[in-house]
Amino acid sequence: MLLNKPEQQLRRDLQGIASDLRWSAVDIKAIAERLHQAGNPVDAQALLRMCEVFEKTEARLVSYANEVKAHKINLST
Repeated sequence: MLLNKPEQQLRRDLQGIASDLRWSAVDIKAIAERLHQAGNPVDAQALLRMCEVFEKTEARLVSYANEVKAHKINLST
């Protein structure tokens, strides 16, 4: 069964936000590495913990997008 317009938009939004989180985590990890190399391991670890939260949230959003696709989450038109 095809997705209706609101479901398509929801799925795209979820996937887009998940992608933004993924790339933000990549950028933050690079910053954390530079902080660590500059002698600031405490702040580097704090950023890496943020990345873990981003990655877990990304996985949840991807899961929700898959549920929309599988019609487990439905929106009416």
